[in-house]
Amino acid sequence: MNTVISVRIDKKLKNLAQEVAESAGLKLGTLIAAYLRQVVYTRRIELYAPEKMTPKLESLIADIEADLQSGKVSKKFDNAKDFLTDLKQKASKEISSPV
Repeated sequence: MNTVISVRIDKKLKNLAQEVAESAGLKLGTLIAAYLRQVVYTRRIELYAPEKMTPKLESLIADIEADLQSGKVSKKFDNAKDFLTDLKQKASKEISSPV
C-alpha cells in the first residue's frame, strides 16, 4: 500500500527538481521514492554541495597556471633517485652562485 508524504519546500526548488526528473524521463514523485529506497537500502544519506574556492586557493591556482604557461615547471623523472640527484645539483649550483 502506498502512502503520501507532504513536505514544505520552496516552489523554485520544486520546479527545478521537477525539470531534472523530467529530463531523466521520471516524475518527481518517482525520483523521490527512488532516493528514499536508496537511503533504506544503503543505510546512507549522501548529500553533495559544490566546493567553493577561497580567494587564497584561486590565487594559488592562478600562480600555478602562470608557471605552467611560462614553462617554469620541473622536468619529468622516471624515479626518485633521478629526482634527488637533479635536486642536489640545482641546490649546489644555487649555493655556489648566489643571486
